Amino acid sequence: MRGIEYRGVAAVDGPIVVARRRENSFYGETVLVRDRFGAPRTGRIVDVSDDACVIQIFGSTTGLSLDEASVEYLERPMELRVSDGLLGRIFNGLGKPIDGYPELYSSKLVNVNGYPINPYARVYPRDFIQTGISAIDGMNTLIRGQKLPVFSGNGLPHNRLTAQIIRQAKILSADEEFVMVFAGMGIKYDVARFFIETFERSGVLSRVVMFLSLADAPSIERIITPRCALTAAEYLAYERNKHVLVVMTDMTNYCEALREISTTRGEVPGRKGYPGYLYSDLAELYERAGKIKGSTGSITQIPILTMPNDDISHPIPDLTGYITEGQIVLDRELSQRGVYPPVAGLPSLSRLMKDGIGEGMTRDDHKDVSSQLFAAYSKVKGIRNLAAIIGEEELSEVDRLYLKFGELFESKFLTQGEDENRSIADTLDLGWALLSILPRNELYRLKPELIEKYLAAAVAKTGIGSAEAAEAH
Repeated sequence: MRGIEYRGVAAVDGPIVVARRRENSFYGETVLVRDRFGAPRTGRIVDVSDDACVIQIFGSTTGLSLDEASVEYLERPMELRVSDGLLGRIFNGLGKPIDGYPELYSSKLVNVNGYPINPYARVYPRDFIQTGISAIDGMNTLIRGQKLPVFSGNGLPHNRLTAQIIRQAKILSADEEFVMVFAGMGIKYDVARFFIETFERSGVLSRVVMFLSLADAPSIERIITPRCALTAAEYLAYERNKHVLVVMTDMTNYCEALREISTTRGEVPGRKGYPGYLYSDLAELYERAGKIKGSTGSITQIPILTMPNDDISHPIPDLTGYITEGQIVLDRELSQRGVYPPVAGLPSLSRLMKDGIGEGMTRDDHKDVSSQLFAAYSKVKGIRNLAAIIGEEELSEVDRLYLKFGELFESKFLTQGEDENRSIADTLDLGWALLSILPRNELYRLKPELIEKYLAAAVAKTGIGSAEAAEAH
């Protein structure tokens, strides 16, 4: 049954329609705009004044006539229907099923814009998530309830890495499995197909909810896609007490859509043409992660963004880094040398790592091993630059040991198969074995008692260490 319709609109400009304001219209209200034949187009109010309102249409405005179009105000924000039946389903960017199955059978509708979480209600994240990937588990640990983005570039294997994380992620301190919410914004069909087939092959599709706004869908739809996904995640986490892993790709496409709308509305541009409210808009999404009192569930976010021209100072990665708790940076040079996953050792970090590792959570040596690996790999970078100037034969014996360490760190520690699932113990033992190549006096971040406890055992277990050190000599 239709409500009251208002005939005629004042202007149509791309996806933007300007109409006469109804008395009780509000920001974010859902609106139906119909053409002369009665075909509806869904939109939402993005600006209001005393006499007019600006409506953003999720689709094409082709065929809308100023005189013959009509506007119906639905008096509610954009909502998503939620239930346990979300799992195993595939929706478009607006939350409509595209998997051939009917709409969810549920009367529960939830505002996709979410509600602010009282900071007092938040629980500090501390539970270690084992991804089975040494570069992450050992040095940039993911914590349950954290938001840890992947900074990548065009052509780098961020999709393969993320799919591996989704397949392998588990919480060591609990038996519960993760459920996954996947949001694809402006992604190509082959990328969507890759994730669907990966989930099917690994048997996790029944635990995944997918929201796909493909590249041929209206770019404006990308604004709603992550909000629908996070609404589904909040329901599963805080009402159904599940541990939810949210993957959002590609945040760069989301920001491009935001810039497109801002330009169409004639707003004053900020850095590189993006709107001045880009920071607060991204924060609205990223801050919908975490744990809250009264629920045993959690939301852990892994947003993926491709850095334009691999520029980490670009506004999108720059602002994302301020809001989130670290970043996993993929390195093009490592990828070109065949390293998978090509996680850059030095720019990557996890700000919550210190609170989720150590005795009782991972292992008592985790913090020290990670710190020593960072320090040693940092020194490798400097020695490589020096060797490029004076030649490797002019380096000291210790410097040559560092070069050997750097080579093995990239080929043994960083590099692993897509289906290789390393335990945190295996990762730490591998780190110890690589550090054994260096002289003892260079291991200044490791406690002597830890060296005695783990070093020899790790070399014996992995078979790495003494032979490589002798070769470097």
